[in-house]
Amino acid sequence: MISFLYFLIALALLILVHELGHFIVARIFNIKVLTFSIGFGKKLVKYVRGDTEYAISIVPMGGYVKLLGESPDEDVPEEDKPRSFSHKPPYVRILVAVAGPLFNVLLALIVFFFVSILGYNVPSARVGNVADNMPAKAAGIEKGDIITRIDDKPIAEFLDIASTLEKAQGDTVKVTVDRNGTPVEFSIKPTIHQEKDIFGEPYTRKVLGIERSDEVIMKRQSVIKAVPLSLYMTWEYSRITVLGVVKIIQGSISPKNIGGPVLIFQEASKRAKKGFGDFVLFFALISINLGVINLLPIPVLDGGHILFNAIEIVIRRRIPQKVQEVAQTAGLVVLLLIMAFAFYNDFDRIFDFGKYFHGK
Repeated sequence: MISFLYFLIALALLILVHELGHFIVARIFNIKVLTFSIGFGKKLVKYVRGDTEYAISIVPMGGYVKLLGESPDEDVPEEDKPRSFSHKPPYVRILVAVAGPLFNVLLALIVFFFVSILGYNVPSARVGNVADNMPAKAAGIEKGDIITRIDDKPIAEFLDIASTLEKAQGDTVKVTVDRNGTPVEFSIKPTIHQEKDIFGEPYTRKVLGIERSDEVIMKRQSVIKAVPLSLYMTWEYSRITVLGVVKIIQGSISPKNIGGPVLIFQEASKRAKKGFGDFVLFFALISINLGVINLLPIPVLDGGHILFNAIEIVIRRRIPQKVQEVAQTAGLVVLLLIMAFAFYNDFDRIFDFGKYFHGK
């Protein structure tokens, strides 16, 4: 129940931040905001300040912003046309559309920054299992050893091992471990292992043949170090999300990897059980995903609006309303199909539909 509550609050906050981006940029460019609602449906509480009605609605799942002149065929009084969204230059409409996804990415950046300062869990350098017929086993490394140095380079966490091995010069490395408080040194020749990354692309890396344990340590960064780290994490996860979408379109990644709300909830529950820090990091990743996906050039998404306005800038005239309506309908159909496929994948992971159709 607590996990489900976390999930609902996180989802509502992600959507609310997205809409807040549209709201703030619209106000900056003097676009009349008719309604800014927290939640959807029937308005429970509302008040008017200036030209905007602020409301809290009955369904607490994010919110929405209603702008004057959102539709080009909307009847806008002559005196209000300077503040109408559809009467603003296309570059302004693009900035308003971009603001929602941008705010989701900025939210992730802020989360990464504060988590870096407050602390986050990373796998310790303690050895879990030692694989048979691998260099570490042959050298004498045992389960429970703590890797402290590789070629005189200090090892603070398990992830340091792989990066240090890649930078190591020569075929053999000197590995120092802490075994029950006593330092023990080994000379090991790493083996080259062929693996695949998250996109199925092959790559090679040096390995010793050890697995991490379940032990984690708390890691904190100074404010000075947290700034570049949070920027790097935001960029890297954004890049991976974009690359993932491209790979799915190209067919390099199976569409079965597409997940919907059920998969997100399952993963959120796992993270929540590991601790609030893990859940918040997952929340930041979903925020980046929401921002990137909304930039896809599909009508009804922000990316579709950006595309229409970019075309308008190039051809120097507005795309006919009928064409936009047909494109919006097609975009909605595509979006609904993607959502239906994501739901199918979610439930297929749970119920394994293949066993019914293929006798598995």
